[in-house]
Amino acid sequence: MMYDRILVPTDGSDVAEAAVDHALDLAEKYDAEVHALYVVDIDSVNFSLGTEQVDRLKQGRFDEMGELKEQADEATGVVADRGGERGVDVVEHVSGGRPHKVIADYAEDNDVSLIVMGSHGRAGVRRALLGSVTERTLRSTHVPVLVVDYLEAD
Repeated sequence: MMYDRILVPTDGSDVAEAAVDHALDLAEKYDAEVHALYVVDIDSVNFSLGTEQVDRLKQGRFDEMGELKEQADEATGVVADRGGERGVDVVEHVSGGRPHKVIADYAEDNDVSLIVMGSHGRAGVRRALLGSVTERTLRSTHVPVLVVDYLEAD
């Protein structure tokens, strides 16, 4: 299997960071490009933002979003910095919407060959190991998804 483009959705959390390391390892091995995607979950920000700001998000106008934009840039920037240290090309992208749908659409639109995502590890049923975004992404795409268990990554 050859990987040309690896997508790593990130929100800057420790769980996402565990996936970043795996994505960069694979990118180094396969001389692949990494796409760092930060998704602003419009459903969850709807409550804290006014209608005008939500409309801006839907139009992809993140520059006017202040703190949210800083968070996004910081999360994708970490991936870009780590990639740079390893000689891996990283494309940074910020988008707004329902995370699993944005991830699946981005993968399809950008000819991604592998999605690498983190998940909260919990004992018990396999389904409980996956975060809801990870689980929904698995059901929304035909692109292979590598799920990195955060607890195993330590």
